[in-house]
Amino acid sequence: MDSIILKARGKINLTLDVVGKRENGYHDLRMIMQTINLYDTLFIRKTKTLGIRLQTNYSWLPTNEKNIVYRACQVFFEEAQLEARVAVEITKRIPVAAGLAGGSTDAAATLIGLNRLFDTKHSKKKLMEMGLKLGADVPFCILRGTVLAEGIGEVLTPISEMPYTYVVLAKPPISVSTASVYKNLDISKIHSHPDTEGMIKAIREKDLKRIADNMVNVLEGVTIPMHPIIRTYKEELVRCGAAGAMMSGSGSTVFGLFDSKEKAYAAATHFKGQLNVRDVFTTTTYSKMQKGVQMNERRYF
Repeated sequence: MDSIILKARGKINLTLDVVGKRENGYHDLRMIMQTINLYDTLFIRKTKTLGIRLQTNYSWLPTNEKNIVYRACQVFFEEAQLEARVAVEITKRIPVAAGLAGGSTDAAATLIGLNRLFDTKHSKKKLMEMGLKLGADVPFCILRGTVLAEGIGEVLTPISEMPYTYVVLAKPPISVSTASVYKNLDISKIHSHPDTEGMIKAIREKDLKRIADNMVNVLEGVTIPMHPIIRTYKEELVRCGAAGAMMSGSGSTVFGLFDSKEKAYAAATHFKGQLNVRDVFTTTTYSKMQKGVQMNERRYF
């Protein structure tokens, strides 16, 4: 096999709790992460020329060591003790720096693809260990599904799968620095923590209303005062029929969960047409049991 094409799926946080801070400055988290069917596409091929060549559909994205996919290649070939002879073409659909793990999932797909392409037979656990060198979300993006993440996000426990749900993603025209959000987070001032066990039970019982009712992201307490538009997006999604709406990660993307395709498309239409939001996506939750799901839609109306 000389080439491979992979889907690098994004994620949302159904809950996000910060339960402590370490001496090294990292925060201890407890959160439920969910893979979605919005994906980037990676085309990876072997080359005869020595080196790592990277190409993307966005001219402003770096194609050197500043790109996490490039670094994923470096980590893989160093671990495999092979000369790097590879070209990677990335077609981005997941918004960048949006709380959806767009970079992390590309790195995860790169490790998975190189493992298959070069037949190195690394286990999923080994790939996840390699991924942790690149970022805390990369191991989850290798594992995928519905997962309780703890530690800095690297201690992963699969839980019951999220019921098949339509998801509308709306990204405001702002940039949110994850480092800045955590720097400004005062744990002592977090007054409403998510009921993680309650969320796990709601997911196990496939109860979308209770899942929506249990969605809490403590980082909203930092990000929303900085960017009130996030609250506006949440309110609009609920007004459009979402069972619940929340910011994903440290932002800035807001997502809503819908119980029907019709409601989801109507909400996307509203955001694109009435609110003039450029980055609006309609997708679904991902399940390892689902086959042939192709919900990767950017809605322009």
